[in-house]
Amino acid sequence: MAEKIHEITGKMTPFCRKIVHISLLGDCQTGKTTFVIKYVGDENQGFLEMTGLNLMDKTFYVQGVTISFSIWDVGGDEKYSKDHIPIACKDAVAILFMFDLTSRSTLNSVFGWYSQARKWNKTAIPILIGTKFDDFVRLPPNLQWTIVTQARAYAKVMKASLFFSSATHNINVNKIFKFILAKLFNLPWKIDRNLTLGEPIIDYDS
Repeated sequence: MAEKIHEITGKMTPFCRKIVHISLLGDCQTGKTTFVIKYVGDENQGFLEMTGLNLMDKTFYVQGVTISFSIWDVGGDEKYSKDHIPIACKDAVAILFMFDLTSRSTLNSVFGWYSQARKWNKTAIPILIGTKFDDFVRLPPNLQWTIVTQARAYAKVMKASLFFSSATHNINVNKIFKFILAKLFNLPWKIDRNLTLGEPIIDYDS
């Protein structure tokens, strides 16, 4: 990971340490925690769990500079999420809105999560992420097309970038966090769009 980050951050203005606060929102069983654990990786990374909220850290080094992603995973249970959304979103520089590609009800819930988050943070970069792409590709093509169309429409309204991902097969997980890093620091790293049905969608505005 460090070598790949080094490649895209060679022109970053030097500083000693930068903490990047990222929040994840979405219904229960959308795979948020699995997604973060896939990215964070080994047991040496920071991990704090409390009822309805997981905090995980990913730290890497770029030319002597320490960058830490502080990732706040808010549980999808409404009982706890209302209490945690303000603290999780208030200082976030990016908010990941997650849904299960095989469950349209979780996609339908995205606007509710988006509305709650924007009450506390109107400037964070929004990213819409469809999880479980490995299961999604087994769906009938016409249903895949419907979900892709709906997800792209939602992303457009939210002014969000859209990624389809799979934590199981590590599809687009690392790319999403590289994308965030490049956006935040205006880095020259570029990712190609992919709008091909049956492949992991990547769609964003330049």
